[in-house]
Amino acid sequence: MPAAPSQSTEDYLERIHELIEEKGYARVVDIAESLDVTQASVTVMVQKLGDLGYLDYEKYRELRLTAKGRKVARRIQCRHLTLARFFSLLGLAPETQQLDIEGIEHHLSPATLECLEDLSEFLEKNPAVLERFKRARRGAKPL
Repeated sequence: MPAAPSQSTEDYLERIHELIEEKGYARVVDIAESLDVTQASVTVMVQKLGDLGYLDYEKYRELRLTAKGRKVARRIQCRHLTLARFFSLLGLAPETQQLDIEGIEHHLSPATLECLEDLSEFLEKNPAVLERFKRARRGAKPL
């Protein structure tokens, strides 16, 4: 069984996928700008991702995710959306959500993510339960 992609690999694949969805393409300069890293660092990682079979890379060309790269990127995107959905239900501020998602998304097992998906669905179907939870939280403000 092949090793799971590293956190850094996942971050790059996620960002490349997002850029392709947003702009229709991804370039080294766009990735560097969005991740706040140097173009040289991106080039090294892009070459590594190409060697690992996650993307097709030609110098000075747009990047294209392979089927393998798209599969990983979509899995990462789903994981991100699951966490955002759950944190939104809890009423966390978007900035807090983003920081927390970036901090934990690479460390959750598929079983935990599935549980969070199920819990989110349950809370969406049972808004009274969610409201009871929000009122019962420590430090909750009275309604």
